[in-house]
Amino acid sequence: MDEIILLSGGLDSAVCLAQAVATHGKNNVLALSFAYGQKHQLELENARKVAAYYQVEYVVAHIDHQLFNGSTSTLLTGNGAIAQQSYAAIIAEQGSGTVDTYVPFRNGLMLSQATALAYSQQAAQVCYGAHADDAAGQAYPDCTPEFYHAMNAAISAGTAGKVSLAAPLIKLNKAGVVKLGIALHVPFALTRSCYAGQQAACGKCATCRDRIAAFKANKLKDPIAYQTSITWS
Repeated sequence: MDEIILLSGGLDSAVCLAQAVATHGKNNVLALSFAYGQKHQLELENARKVAAYYQVEYVVAHIDHQLFNGSTSTLLTGNGAIAQQSYAAIIAEQGSGTVDTYVPFRNGLMLSQATALAYSQQAAQVCYGAHADDAAGQAYPDCTPEFYHAMNAAISAGTAGKVSLAAPLIKLNKAGVVKLGIALHVPFALTRSCYAGQQAACGKCATCRDRIAAFKANKLKDPIAYQTSITWS
């Protein structure tokens, strides 16, 4: 095993998986998803489909939802409605700081478990799909370059240098991630970005808006279904 990919079912992690398979081959990559009490449990089915498309080993791990007791994150089951604004609008309204869907240290928890698996499997690298739009304004502080570098240092120190952390998309915005995915022939139709719980994407939450804008920037129509009518031209 060469690399463990955090595979959420979204397009960012699918691009990371495509890169890893192209670099290492499908037999040397493992895709790892997490169940943590998220409203959009359907993303795990999308992740499974993406992993099956690339014919890689797929594992679902669990984070005890009790760790988030007291959190107001609207991404967690039972915690109120998800804001139907863009990230830019949310940040403009509240100033810099975490957005309503930030789950406390979620990426840190996932990366720690992924590192344990990587070390156990003799994999040299863990990869996650943080990108520049998620880091903007500290919306998701565990997607920032500062977090990435600190976590990479901790992973390396904690494994005696046997495991490192990769964040190949960290300098790209969402449009750049889509552009890279197009070049890699990523099956975007199998992915899911929406944070709401229904089958078709809502088209109104921040992550849907970010995804729609990214496809429009690339002059493409997103192949997934949306509940709302969207003009792509």
